[in-house]
Amino acid sequence: MIQPQPIQKILFGSPGTGKSYQIRTIATEQLGIAYDEESKLLKNTIKTVFHPEYTYPDFMGKLLPLTQGNSVIYKFYPGHFLRSLGMAYQSLIDGKDEHCLLVIDELNRGNAAAIFGTAFQLLDRESDNWSTYHIDISEMELVGLLTSMKYKPTVQPDGKLMVEDAGLERFCDDMDRQLERNGNTNGQRVLSMLKNRKISMPCNLSIIATINTSDESIYYLDSAFKRRWDWEYVESPSGKNAKDTLPDEIAAAKLKIDDEQALQWHLCVIGLNELIKSQYQTVRRIEDKQIGWWFIKPENGEITLQKVKDKVMFYLWDSVFVRDKRPLEKILSTATDDEPKLITYADFVEHTAALMTYTEKQGRQRSPNL
Repeated sequence: MIQPQPIQKILFGSPGTGKSYQIRTIATEQLGIAYDEESKLLKNTIKTVFHPEYTYPDFMGKLLPLTQGNSVIYKFYPGHFLRSLGMAYQSLIDGKDEHCLLVIDELNRGNAAAIFGTAFQLLDRESDNWSTYHIDISEMELVGLLTSMKYKPTVQPDGKLMVEDAGLERFCDDMDRQLERNGNTNGQRVLSMLKNRKISMPCNLSIIATINTSDESIYYLDSAFKRRWDWEYVESPSGKNAKDTLPDEIAAAKLKIDDEQALQWHLCVIGLNELIKSQYQTVRRIEDKQIGWWFIKPENGEITLQKVKDKVMFYLWDSVFVRDKRPLEKILSTATDDEPKLITYADFVEHTAALMTYTEKQGRQRSPNL
């Protein structure tokens, strides 16, 4: 059986374009990772979300106090990276070679370079899909890694590391002889690294991250970090791609204006994106300022006007046209046959119904076959 190539990719695009959903498609179709419809979980997958308070110890592991009766002990908890690494290593040792996946949502909302730390070196891979380099890990990190591999490591009072009642070196040597008889070279490679207290990225571990490019309150990703990833742009809905990308749930969704009027939500999305793009001369990074099909998720096939006010209108006001409200005034003058003056957000949000009606009309013109 040919094993899938590991993926090291960042999905980027506007909010609501379905980047997280696309991860599931990549995992199942390209990596052969099973998806449980009942639990809505991917097998062999660890998921985390970066944020400003997320740190290297969260990623690799940290020592935390634990109360036992009247005593307080300290226990090392492996981080998301060590957990995914342990899962992948154990799969290789067991001879299953199942692919494992680490998912990082909102990669640029944390200080990625500081979070990865020395693990940054592991992102370079050779033709055999293992890391080009190894890195050393601490005794605590090794204990956390072995724990993630479902072993029972303990540290004796003299500092000797025991695994399954044997010293680490003896444990690895005994396991190595078994794997050699089975021709399990990948498993032997893992044991050799553990014995020398080193780690590298194995051939059966992938990392997929997402970036919401419209969010400007983020950490900068330097070029050295960026070049170690494949980048895939998740396109926003437009008149050109709507027919191929429109989900059935969104196609059936209605935006209820009042008891007598309901709009087709997908046409509103298309029309809104076309309006945003028309302001390319005044809006910075225009392709990142559009919205995706899932910017608002329908409930029972319906989008409420209040949801549009709370999410879409505020997004336009606070993110897309945050520096200059004159384009909004221009758009609304066409949509309302009036000349509204936008001094406050309340001045803008009162035109929600008129703006959505206008964007549906624009969307219909751009996508007459929908």
